[in-house]
Amino acid sequence: MVQAGFNSLPLSLNKLDLNRIFALLMWVLLFVGVACAQNTNDEKVVLIEGANDTTVFGLGNSVKITGHVKQGAMALGGDVIVEGVVEGDVATIGGSVIQRRGARIGGDVIVLGGTYRAEDNPPNRNPATKTMMYAGYEQELRDMMRNPTGLFSPKWTPTYLGTRLLVVLFWFIVSLAFTAAMPGTISRGVARLQTTSLRVAAIGLIGVVVLFVSVLLCLWIMPEPVRVLVGLLALLLWLVAGLFGRVILYAATGRWLQRKYVPVGKNSEAIALLLGTGFWVLLTSLPYVWPFMAAFILIISFGLALTARYRVNWRTTDYANPV
Repeated sequence: MVQAGFNSLPLSLNKLDLNRIFALLMWVLLFVGVACAQNTNDEKVVLIEGANDTTVFGLGNSVKITGHVKQGAMALGGDVIVEGVVEGDVATIGGSVIQRRGARIGGDVIVLGGTYRAEDNPPNRNPATKTMMYAGYEQELRDMMRNPTGLFSPKWTPTYLGTRLLVVLFWFIVSLAFTAAMPGTISRGVARLQTTSLRVAAIGLIGVVVLFVSVLLCLWIMPEPVRVLVGLLALLLWLVAGLFGRVILYAATGRWLQRKYVPVGKNSEAIALLLGTGFWVLLTSLPYVWPFMAAFILIISFGLALTARYRVNWRTTDYANPV
């Protein structure tokens, strides 16, 4: 009876109007993506000469040290080029650490997204220090550090579009697997989301806030073994809730799209999952909109996971003909 009442809602737009709106939306997104993709590629280098008693930083640029730095050096979105002496640690995100011939680094070297290159063999460093390096996504991390707002306005490049298509394919396969393994659970979750969506969202929001605050308190108060256990359990809960809730949300959205706007394969669960997955991946790809969509998916996912064993009478009451 719930589904029949949902299908009886009147339609105010015909297919031609929907096609025009969809085409207009795609053109707007294209122009927004091109506008947000504009960024500066000017390479700036901060030169550090003489003696320096503090830690030197490079925000969105590279740091070149020819003097003596008594503490450490860090660059966000650039390289750290050491031609003199750095007594402390040297770190960079989205860049590389380059130690020239004759230069000395007294602390650890931490590189995220780049490499560590030393011209001396062996390098002039303290043997007790360590080198931590992750070489990958250097240009992406460099662009992110130089233009943090780019996180909220993704670039509409062929690589980005291809990645989003892979995301659609991944979640479509995951949704199919969950639906095949737990058809009854997914169906109950879809019914629960359609009938008590506000309650599910409220429970999910409370659950996210309580979990976040509780984990922070545990990490701050508890001893290290307990903190590790709490962190692992919170991560496991986040993964399970995210998978379970996303599949239900995608299925419910796909069925709604089938009933309202895409009268293709109305009896096909696979088409419904594909429509729902593509719809939410599109929303989480929009500039400046995707953080809110991601937060909404997280809240709904937690709500569905926390109410998975919640029992409710799904039958509607006929108030027109009371017993």
